[in-house]
Amino acid sequence: MRGFYGYRRYIPRRTLIKWMVFTVLTALLLLLIIGAGQMRTILTRLATTRVSSTVNRLVSETVNDAVEKGTFQYDRMISFEKDNNGAITAVKSNMTEFNRLQAEILKDILSKVSEVSTKDLSIPVGTLTGTSLLAGRGPGIKVRMQSVGSSTAMLENEFTSAGINQTKHRILLKVDVSVSILLPGFATATKVSNAITVAETIIVGDVPDSYTYFHSGDAMDEIAKDRVLNEN
Repeated sequence: MRGFYGYRRYIPRRTLIKWMVFTVLTALLLLLIIGAGQMRTILTRLATTRVSSTVNRLVSETVNDAVEKGTFQYDRMISFEKDNNGAITAVKSNMTEFNRLQAEILKDILSKVSEVSTKDLSIPVGTLTGTSLLAGRGPGIKVRMQSVGSSTAMLENEFTSAGINQTKHRILLKVDVSVSILLPGFATATKVSNAITVAETIIVGDVPDSYTYFHSGDAMDEIAKDRVLNEN
């Protein structure tokens, strides 16, 4: 006779431990699955920010170095037509020089981008938590940056008033660098744009009647790309 209360089935300790471990692992897996989406969003944002900051720095350094070396010489890029009284009537651009400079600066920028190591772009795990106390702590998650073929460098002009009978003429270099970002388990992409003044002058007198509009379009982009590819 077993009595009124019956008896309890004996569960081996080893089996109990296995079930506990299984339960804990299942719970952790569920937490990882739930947090994966949020973590991926955070990692993508941080990686994009880090890559954009790096590319901006490289572009600025490359262009500034070129300006300091005298690569962009205004009188080699621009010429003026004047009337009998010496007044400027037209502004003309040297398209051959523009094409050369665009290809050269783009080649230098892409070369520097390709030299960036994953160590320079690693993101500490603690930063992903969003907690200031853990920011910058823990092992780094490697971020690999690869440039793609849609990067362009374009020279454009800008005329603005600089006072009475004075016009400021600036030559802007607009650089768009498209990069793919490789992260653990997935990839993303971003485009970094910069506009930097590489040369300028003050035109004294009336605004010229005409000027060559040298916004570098698709044809010039292709010339720059072809030159970069052929020189690599």
